[in-house]
Amino acid sequence: MTMTSWAAVFPGQGSQSTGMLADLGDDHAIVRDTFQEASDCLDADLWSLCQHGPVEQLNQTEWTQPVMLAAGVATWRLLCEHTDARPQAVAGHSLGEYSALVASGVLRFPDAVRLVAERAHAMQAAVPEGEGAMAAVLGLDDDAVRALCETHANGEVLEAVNLNAPGQVVIAGNVAAVERAVGAAKDAGAKRALKLPVSVPSHCALMRPAAERLQAALDNTTFNSPTIAVWQNATAAPAESAQAIKANLAAQLYRPVRWVETIRGLRELGTGVQVECGPGRVLTGLAKRIDRDLELFDVADRDTLRATIDRLAAN
Repeated sequence: MTMTSWAAVFPGQGSQSTGMLADLGDDHAIVRDTFQEASDCLDADLWSLCQHGPVEQLNQTEWTQPVMLAAGVATWRLLCEHTDARPQAVAGHSLGEYSALVASGVLRFPDAVRLVAERAHAMQAAVPEGEGAMAAVLGLDDDAVRALCETHANGEVLEAVNLNAPGQVVIAGNVAAVERAVGAAKDAGAKRALKLPVSVPSHCALMRPAAERLQAALDNTTFNSPTIAVWQNATAAPAESAQAIKANLAAQLYRPVRWVETIRGLRELGTGVQVECGPGRVLTGLAKRIDRDLELFDVADRDTLRATIDRLAAN
């Protein structure tokens, strides 16, 4: 099998679960060490949290974000320990973009942990729990979802925010507006619409105050030029400079995640193989809907690690 160029992608919130990466942590010290490095930054025990819960705490934004950052970086480091193959490009979905920035050398891991913790607090502070919501709309194209939002906003914030795959779009905004859209989605032709169990309405205009707060933290953090091309959510394109990366990270909080365009752009680079670094296989599932010709691998447990290493070793 001839080795083709590949891309590494990193999941965000929603891929976490208790017990994730357990066998990799048992087998490989680098996984536990990465979680310990993040834990030391926050004076917490992130490995215990992701192994044993409580699940209610694991699913709180302020804890989910550093846990998923650690998971992405741990599996990336593990992959790098076992193969000399490096991707042509990296990308991360929403929060996962911070894992991608560590992988590309833009951010030191401890700096990323601190930024992600600040990001989570800023997001939660921007919209008190219960005032914002998100929902998945299945079976409508992007323009139809945008039209649904325009029709049912009624002066409130309601936007298409995660353009995840053809026929799979997430909306976000004020809770009443999201509920109106969910109620009207079937009449608009959707197969299904359901609210998501999240406490923050990410990637919509309600997050602008959070972006301003995050910008201050970004400005006080050292960003390096990427050693691997990083595709960013806000632009669906590779970052041009460290300064542009900072601006795009702030904008990412209130602008859509353009994931379909990102995966298609990576494919146009010639990356015929995608490796998802982290638990859940959410991005692998999206990729199947975006491009059926992609070869899809992931690093989430003992078996998937071995299969991925074997594929990357092919020549």
